[in-house]
Amino acid sequence: MTEKIGYKLNPNKLKGAPQSILPYFVGAFYYTEDFEYFDVIKDYLEIPEKPKTLEEISQELDEKFEKLIERTKNSFYKSKYIAETLYDTKFNRIIENFEYAKEHGQFLQKSILTYSTSLGTNNIASSFIIKQGNKHEGYYTIGNGYLRFYMPDKPNAITRWFMKNCLSFIWVDEK
Repeated sequence: MTEKIGYKLNPNKLKGAPQSILPYFVGAFYYTEDFEYFDVIKDYLEIPEKPKTLEEISQELDEKFEKLIERTKNSFYKSKYIAETLYDTKFNRIIENFEYAKEHGQFLQKSILTYSTSLGTNNIASSFIIKQGNKHEGYYTIGNGYLRFYMPDKPNAITRWFMKNCLSFIWVDEK
């Protein structure tokens, strides 16, 4: 004699059920597969999944390993390609700098932009300027004048002394 398996009603799944499904539950908490409306209510029962076989688990694990190995190989290939590209770019720039130095007798100055006109060569120094409105008494700068921080009021002598000696910021009057 075979024993029929009964499945327990899951109240959490039943919470989201439409009201039209409720009449199929006849007040019991366990339902077997021979219940006439089993197909209608099976989504709301706790039906355990069949356990996977050892072969299925082994196959899934092999697939995961294959994907992981492929991703790792791709990552290493990308890393190698980027490193080689950066290496080539860097050394091409170094070689270009040496060729420039051979032709002109000196290395190219990086901080000064040079352009030529019919009147001669002009040098333009780049700078970073921070201003607060149009009214300013002067600015703080670092030794080369690249950074300029304009101030609306001139700081007192003590502040200027500490900025110069502690932070190497030099005050420049404009008025």
